[in-house]
Amino acid sequence: FTGLDLEMTINEHYDEVLDVFSDLFIYIFDGINSRCKAELERVREQHPFEDLKYLRPTLKLTYAEGCALLREAGIPQDDYEDLSTENEKRLGDLVRAKYDTDFFFMDKYPLSVRPFYTMPCPENPKLSNSYDFFIRGQEILSGAQRIHEPDFLEERAKAWGIDLKTIEEYVNSFRNGALPHGGGGIGLERVVMLFLGLPNIRKAAWFPRDPKRLAP
Repeated sequence: FTGLDLEMTINEHYDEVLDVFSDLFIYIFDGINSRCKAELERVREQHPFEDLKYLRPTLKLTYAEGCALLREAGIPQDDYEDLSTENEKRLGDLVRAKYDTDFFFMDKYPLSVRPFYTMPCPENPKLSNSYDFFIRGQEILSGAQRIHEPDFLEERAKAWGIDLKTIEEYVNSFRNGALPHGGGGIGLERVVMLFLGLPNIRKAAWFPRDPKRLAP
C-alpha cells in the first residue's frame, strides 16, 4: 500500500483544500492521457477499459445529495449513515449516468462516521467539514479539515469516549498554536487500478501482499 498524504494551511475556507485536490487529479489525469498513450494501449491490450471521464472543475456533491440519488433509484440510504461499499459503487453508476463523469467527490459527511479530530460543520453540528473522492464508484481519497484548537480536540475526544491520557502528546502539539488546516490521504494503487479499470488491485502494486503471498 502506497499512501500519499497532503496537508495544507487554510486561509479562509476548507474549500481551498478541495480545489487543490481537484486541480491535482485533473493534472495527473491529463498528464497520463497526453504522455502515456503508448503505455495505456499496452494495458488496454491485456485488460480492455473505457477511458476515464472527468469534468473541469470536478463534480462536487454533498453527502446528502449522494444519498438522495441512491434513494431516487430505490436504494435505501439514510443521510446520517455511512455508505457501504456496495452503495458507493451503485452511486458511482448513478453519477456517471446523470453527470457523465467517473470522477467526483462528496462533501459534508456525517460527523458520527468520521474521526474525532474532524472539524464539525458550523451550520449543522451533525455534519462535518470532511470529504471523499471517488473514481468509478470507489473511494481513492478521504480527508477533512482538522480541529486545530486543543480544548476543542479534548471536547471531541471526550464525546467519543477516548481517554485523554492516550492522546495527550497529540493534543499538546497544538498548544503553542496551529493554523487552520486540512488535507487527505490518497491510495496510489487504488488510483492506478481504477483509472485503468483493472480487475484487481494486485495488478496495480509492485509487490502485492495478500493471505497467500508474502514474498517477494
